[in-house]
Amino acid sequence: MRGSTTILLAAALSIGGGLVTPAYAAASAATPERVCGSGFARVAHGKQAVRTPSKRVLGYVYLLYNRRTGYNCVTTFKTSNLGVRTFVMATITTQTRGANGRASGENEGRSVKHYLGPVKTYGKGRCVSYMGSIQDDGPRAAVGKSRWKSWGRCG
Repeated sequence: MRGSTTILLAAALSIGGGLVTPAYAAASAATPERVCGSGFARVAHGKQAVRTPSKRVLGYVYLLYNRRTGYNCVTTFKTSNLGVRTFVMATITTQTRGANGRASGENEGRSVKHYLGPVKTYGKGRCVSYMGSIQDDGPRAAVGKSRWKSWGRCG
């Protein structure tokens, strides 16, 4: 009976012919909302593809906002080379008072397996611009970037 329990457990954990490893399962449970924390929600059109010059998608950068605190949050998630350590970046700039006033937040990691973030800036009543970048070290090595969003998402 003990052997059949092990087989059933392995079958239950099997997805697409492969076993789910604990590290992958934990990473796949991560969402932008969980990374940014309680009260953060995605803004409308706050998801951008991170693309190589050949238009291959390496991941996505997300913009979230917390209405209670007035903070914005940006996080970048990889969709290629998951589990492989690569360079990832998330950047947000918030317009502050004055014609050229800006406050920026940036986070970069050279050893990122799944996602990077959170990067937070205060933005109540202010406009933001954000972007993400992912380096792909696979067989078709390239750097993917999302484009800078023009000033918008004014909260």
